[in-house]
Amino acid sequence: MKLLVATTNRGKLAELRAMLGDLGVELVSVHDAGIDGEVVEDADTFEGNARKKASELALRSGMPSLADDSGLEVDAIDGAPGVYSARYAGPSATDTDNVDKLLVALADVPDGRRGARFRCVLALASASGSIEYVTDGRCEGSIARAPRGVNGFGYDPVFVPAGDARTMAELSADEKNSRSHRGAAVRELRSYFVAARSKPSVG
Repeated sequence: MKLLVATTNRGKLAELRAMLGDLGVELVSVHDAGIDGEVVEDADTFEGNARKKASELALRSGMPSLADDSGLEVDAIDGAPGVYSARYAGPSATDTDNVDKLLVALADVPDGRRGARFRCVLALASASGSIEYVTDGRCEGSIARAPRGVNGFGYDPVFVPAGDARTMAELSADEKNSRSHRGAAVRELRSYFVAARSKPSVG
């Protein structure tokens, strides 16, 4: 099955391919499909944005589409950056810009109050644009005082998953996939695909 992935983020696409490749699902990027992948993300929740992207891109492409909206929620700053995680420091912000702004915002926050979580909502739309499945993966942790590690992307260098002293960017790809918010969401999506394939056909 070919599935359009509604992202231009190569890091996200690589992680999804690593976690779903063995199911016989061919993940196609919007660039590979020649589709304009820009969808206005104006919902105020991760789920709202994921649903909108999946549905709109399915209608544009005529292909089943998978979209995610993911980001970081930090307790000490009222859940920010949240749905604005990718553009926290501005519409053209780099990962480094966003991390730097976050560390400045938390400069005076003591270690015991730096709790945070990564969230990833995945929405799967049929080729007709109807939403078939939604899942919400989470990874609890805290924010380090300085970036560490060279793996991953986004806020990985400053996010320390619960129960570990390393940041996400210090984990191997396999370790990250086994613990991350995206890994949790994709494991639920895998279960959905496996259950759907095992259903008897009706005819």
